[in-house]
Amino acid sequence: MALIVAFASAAWVLVDIGRHPQRMRVMAWVWPITALYAGPVAVWGYRRFGRPASPVSLREHGAEEPPPKPRWATTSVGVSHCGAGCTLGDIVAETAIFALGITIAGRALWAEFVGDYVLAVLLGLAFQYFAIAPMRGLGIRDGLIAAAKADLLSLTAFEVGLFAWMAFQALILFPGPHAIDASTPVYWFGMQIGMCLGFLTAYPVNAWLIRRGTKEAM
Repeated sequence: MALIVAFASAAWVLVDIGRHPQRMRVMAWVWPITALYAGPVAVWGYRRFGRPASPVSLREHGAEEPPPKPRWATTSVGVSHCGAGCTLGDIVAETAIFALGITIAGRALWAEFVGDYVLAVLLGLAFQYFAIAPMRGLGIRDGLIAAAKADLLSLTAFEVGLFAWMAFQALILFPGPHAIDASTPVYWFGMQIGMCLGFLTAYPVNAWLIRRGTKEAM
């Protein structure tokens, strides 16, 4: 049921973004991807902070700038931005590792850690680059350096929370070698829980990065 609710939430956000394009184009990906693990909470966040920032909503309300957000909301949107790259990387890596039967030291878990982190870094930095480079008017090299400074620590913190849950799930809850895998709904429900925990572990890091000006407030 949690997976169905998440997919429905992501689909709703995606359709609504089609009517309310985001000023920052990468957020058109961030909001629905966030809904894949946060479900209705992401829908609420999008309706409260994402849709009002769209040019369509600004014109409807005769405003030139989006309404100000409280600090916790600014930080949460920053975490969602970082988490979207991580989430997409995790989905791709987990699916590929399962399909190819890849293991390290006889366990898929270690391969998942490596694959998840590598793709999270690549996609997370790409997401951050397309947010930070246009805002600062940076070229490719400077934009990638700025993206790494802004997001590498953040996405690592996100993966720490996720990996802790993955280890708990694989080694404690379902210790058998083939108890659950990426072909089962239970596995992906567990990943939703892990991504929510990743959001929590990444939150203080994002708050610090935004406060010191390393990461742009969104």
